[in-house]
Amino acid sequence: MTFQKGDLVIATYKTGEYVCRYIEERHARNAVVEVLAVRRHPTQGDLHSPNEVEVPLFHQRKALAFHEKAVVHISGLIPYEGELLDYEASLRQAFDEKMAKLALRENEWADRSIQELKDLERYYFKPKA
Repeated sequence: MTFQKGDLVIATYKTGEYVCRYIEERHARNAVVEVLAVRRHPTQGDLHSPNEVEVPLFHQRKALAFHEKAVVHISGLIPYEGELLDYEASLRQAFDEKMAKLALRENEWADRSIQELKDLERYYFKPKA
């Protein structure tokens, strides 16, 4: 599929999923996109040891920021057709969905992931002065 500059697309970056604006092709297989909204919050922990807590580094993964640029595989882009949520509202929705799914898991990895997300929640949703 071919995309034009300005097209809205769904892009996966690492373990997060975002609604983005297509910016440009890069080296025939990749594209630069600009983040506009969050659809799925990234997974916490070590991606090479999924669902494990006893790993050398349990990664805390933030969602990509509003207007952040990312390089993604063109083959993974999907046209986006739908209402575009405000970035902060979309982040809150994706964050809450991730927390709800983790709460159902009831294991050590889920508990550690929830801890990391609670730390991110303070970062993401600071009270406005």
